[in-house]
Amino acid sequence: MASQQPNEVEEVIRELKKNPGFDAYVIMNNDGIVIKYENMEYKTAVHHAHLVLDLCTKSKKYIRELFEPPDNEVESLRLRTADYEMIIAQHGNFTLTVLQKSQKAMSKKETVVEEKKEEA
Repeated sequence: MASQQPNEVEEVIRELKKNPGFDAYVIMNNDGIVIKYENMEYKTAVHHAHLVLDLCTKSKKYIRELFEPPDNEVESLRLRTADYEMIIAQHGNFTLTVLQKSQKAMSKKETVVEEKKEEA
């Protein structure tokens, strides 16, 4: 019976996929073990897990040094590049990392699609 009830994690992932630009996600525990991933190879997911957890550890360390409680807790990180945006959220012993295409990358793709339509 429990398997028929919607899983809270699955619900969150389903909602994230509705966002324009959604590309991939990785769920890992805080030991760096990849639990679930989509739209990337396993090797890439493990690589992201290692880098993300290192970034989270260092971010928490420096935020705690810079700010006094209660303003020194890190709930999420957002890393933006020219091509994509990485959103990282930790809760308990788990970390969710979502990759989405940046607005710039999405507008480039739309321009290319429009140009191909005009050529046809």
